[in-house]
Amino acid sequence: MKKKVVLIWAAAMATIAAGFSSCSNETPEIVQTSFETITVKKSDIELPYKLSARMRGQNDVTITPQVNGQLMKICVTEGQQVSRGQTLFIIDSRTAQSALQSAQANLQAAQANLQAAQAQANSAKLEYESNKNLYDKQIVSNYTLENSLNTYRQAQASVTQAKAAVTQAQAAVNSARVNLGFCTISAPVSGMIGEILVRTGDQVSPATQLTIVSGNRQMEAWFSVPESILEAGVAEGMEQSSINAYIEKLPDVTFVMKNGTEYAHKGRVSSLTGVVDAATGSLSCKATFPNPEGQLYSGIQGSIVMMFAEKNVMVIPQKAVVRLQDKSLVYKVKSDSTATAVDVTVEDTGNGKDFIVTSGLNSGDRIVTVGANNVTEGQKVLFPEVAKKDK
Repeated sequence: MKKKVVLIWAAAMATIAAGFSSCSNETPEIVQTSFETITVKKSDIELPYKLSARMRGQNDVTITPQVNGQLMKICVTEGQQVSRGQTLFIIDSRTAQSALQSAQANLQAAQANLQAAQAQANSAKLEYESNKNLYDKQIVSNYTLENSLNTYRQAQASVTQAKAAVTQAQAAVNSARVNLGFCTISAPVSGMIGEILVRTGDQVSPATQLTIVSGNRQMEAWFSVPESILEAGVAEGMEQSSINAYIEKLPDVTFVMKNGTEYAHKGRVSSLTGVVDAATGSLSCKATFPNPEGQLYSGIQGSIVMMFAEKNVMVIPQKAVVRLQDKSLVYKVKSDSTATAVDVTVEDTGNGKDFIVTSGLNSGDRIVTVGANNVTEGQKVLFPEVAKKDK
């Protein structure tokens, strides 16, 4: 019995040993794989440029009185949407009303004087004509005829003066009526009421700013464009017709608010100055945006995103660039399949995935992309593919 147990144990150990031997024979061969690489070449690319901008209503109007007086009523509130012609403020009109009544009274007096002068002129005319007939019949003397003629001429002059007085009085009435109308201040454009800078009871004058009505159905974003990204010649005395043609070719622009929210409606560049700011090297630019929902307010700040084409540039993935302190390195693959670090100068494209290489590489160079952070100087990065064995 004991011998049988020993034999079974020996057989089991032999089986386990055979299994270990079999496993060691099937250990897979380690195959080195190549790093991912690309060949650098020049191409055209559209880049988003983000430029600081400030919004302004297309018809922002500063509201000021045109007459002196006490502010009696404020008819709107800050932030209220108003229509053109809607009453905003009312100024004490009693002085203006009195001035209008006085001017109307003066007009009536002037009209009465005119009527009297015209009556005198008609009477003098009849007398002159009568004396002329009598003179022709040699009934009255020449002296009498001349006196009647002079009287008639003086009467005509009085009529002319009376007409002038009526015109002057009518102008005074019109002016007084306009001043009375100025006591009611209406919205010159449709838009939104800004900050109200006065209170009921304040004394106001033409120098007093009451508020601003922002015509916000169309909004204007003002920003500066670097001369370097504009088409050659735009900032060098290009004629206005050519600038207009250039603006027409520009793509739509996007407004991004300070909180990162992208405004839903696209805008169009509507003007571009032909004068470069010597201090900043940029041109003032304006883009117009529709504002049907009233989401944009005059004075808000954000960014304009414009797409500009960069032609014949070397573009590489950001993952191919290794940052080392203040340097940017790229691992270039040499003819012997080893990598060497190259110091490069790059510019961000703004798309979050690519850089433009401005120096350090040439078209046709092969560089490591994925895994560049794990490459060391002189390391072999390309290996021949191993043919797969048939099972």
